[in-house]
Amino acid sequence: MAEISLKKLVTRLLLVVVAMFVFGFALVPIYDVMCKALGINGKTSGQYQDAQRQQVDTSRQVRVQFLSTNAIDMVWDFYPKSDDIVVHPGAVNEMIFIARNPSDHPMSAQAIPSISPSSAAVYFHKTECFCFTQQVLQPGEQIEMPVRFIVDRDMPKDVKHLTLAYTLFDITARHPPVAAAAKTGG
Repeated sequence: MAEISLKKLVTRLLLVVVAMFVFGFALVPIYDVMCKALGINGKTSGQYQDAQRQQVDTSRQVRVQFLSTNAIDMVWDFYPKSDDIVVHPGAVNEMIFIARNPSDHPMSAQAIPSISPSSAAVYFHKTECFCFTQQVLQPGEQIEMPVRFIVDRDMPKDVKHLTLAYTLFDITARHPPVAAAAKTGG
């Protein structure tokens, strides 16, 4: 009798483990569907390849605001050179972000972008971005990091203001700078 109860318990616990594993894999798609349905989390796409195909619409202007935030454990100074710029849809634009490592040790970082309003994220194309790669800074080192982008001509005309926000994460524990320098030969 006790052996049957033990087998049932083990079977149930294994089912719970399998369900948790499946839920872990399903979490990202579920999150994406929820964000899309609720209109939040304006994730930007990867690198844009068709910059030459865009024609500039000089009859419209869009204000692009730039925000930078450090994740809770990030100590770097991180900010855009300007808070905002006015652009024409279809034109290639650039903003420089400054990053400085004030710590006494090398650090690795990764920037994660988001666009608001989220409905405009599909119309914001980055041709070059420091967010595509990890950044490694030595103690006291400061760098200028460009983001080049195009606001698509097909963006709805009622959208006159976009916000590009970056959150900078310390990834030193997962990607030590020493290992990164050794891989690149530096």
